[in-house]
Amino acid sequence: MRRPQLYFLLASFALSFVLLAAPASSFAIERQPNSDYHARREALAKKVGGVVVLFAATESDGPNDLYGFRQEDNFFYLSGLREPGSALLIASAAEAKNDAPARAYTEILFLPPRNSTQEKWTGPKLGPENPEAPRMTGFDRVEDMGQLPNEVARFVTGARPSLFTDVASSDGPSASAPPLAFLKRINAYLFFQDVKPMLSSLRTAKDAGEIALIRKAVDASVAAHFAAFKAVKPNVNEHEISALMQYEWSKRGCERVAYAPIVGSGFYSTVLHYSDDDNVMKAGDVVVIDAAGEYSMYAADITRTMPINGHFTARQREIYDIVVAAQRAAEAAFKSGKSTMKRDDPESLYKVAYDYINTHGKDLHGQPLGQYFIHGLGHYIGLNVHDPGDYNVPLGPGMTFTIEPGIYIPEENLGVRIEDDYYVDQDGKLIKFSEALPSKAEDVEKLMAGK
Repeated sequence: MRRPQLYFLLASFALSFVLLAAPASSFAIERQPNSDYHARREALAKKVGGVVVLFAATESDGPNDLYGFRQEDNFFYLSGLREPGSALLIASAAEAKNDAPARAYTEILFLPPRNSTQEKWTGPKLGPENPEAPRMTGFDRVEDMGQLPNEVARFVTGARPSLFTDVASSDGPSASAPPLAFLKRINAYLFFQDVKPMLSSLRTAKDAGEIALIRKAVDASVAAHFAAFKAVKPNVNEHEISALMQYEWSKRGCERVAYAPIVGSGFYSTVLHYSDDDNVMKAGDVVVIDAAGEYSMYAADITRTMPINGHFTARQREIYDIVVAAQRAAEAAFKSGKSTMKRDDPESLYKVAYDYINTHGKDLHGQPLGQYFIHGLGHYIGLNVHDPGDYNVPLGPGMTFTIEPGIYIPEENLGVRIEDDYYVDQDGKLIKFSEALPSKAEDVEKLMAGK
């Protein structure tokens, strides 16, 4: 073999290796099997009975990229992919109707062309020209982004064509709205329908793979709270505790915070979303620590309250014990397929916890404490720390959520919140993800004493 030919073949092999290896950076987080994401796409197609187009988030230098690029939740739920600027099209199967022929279920992933200059800054990406792309991503077809308008035109037809997508709303910006604007210019009659409610319905019940990822987020966050129990002391700054906890869950695989950590002491223990975390903790006060990590896109959400000097005062202990008992009462009242988080439902866990708080203890003026429980009892968790879902639906198998009663009395500089993460197993049993993290007052004091 002549040497120039050998060099050419070696160079070609090296280039192929780079192209095949490039997507590895996209799968740095733990990812479920392709079949799981494919099943979700098929389920959504059946639910909408039409055509869905969703866009991924794009890379930017904005504040949302403080911890690096993060994929849009719904796009990740359906694809498991972190490729920025990509898109997907899902078309449900349809029978022949009028002049329209029958259609088989179709799914296409659209990838932007690779940009070698940009990749020097942000790393290699998966390109549509890679022959391994369908196998690696699990999509039946992978096309260049330039083919998206033609494919949409092929699937979206009729006098009143409609497309399901991520419609912008007051809930937040849409990753799909800006890139889909061009379709309106192509077809002024195109009608966009919001796919988010149907995706929220699907996301409410987690599969086994999602449960496993949430558990890993919780376990890492529990370890961080254990570290906080040992580090909280008088004259320590709140941000030291926040920094310590972020280190602890990061070294256990969490790629970022699940939300802005809250370490609020003294008066700020009564401020629900206090996030400055810049006060020096003082003996005699309590500190509320609401902080957790995100593991492979899935969030935990855990809160503990502790006495800064290691021992509750009699009044602090009274309020603390009421909050813990209210949580226990909600746990005991849980009935799969019946219990909800709604405030006005007789089967509501909120009502159970509120009634307990309102019938135990008084404020300094002799009034019941229910007025100091000023938020809901819990929320869904998943790809978002406040995962979307229908709170009118009773809690049942596969659902993951928090139970977090609290009492906040500004007049006494005394706030207490206890928050744990739960799921309902396939037998309808309530399982506490964060069971390993103690919440009884005596256990808290022992941990703070290093026992």
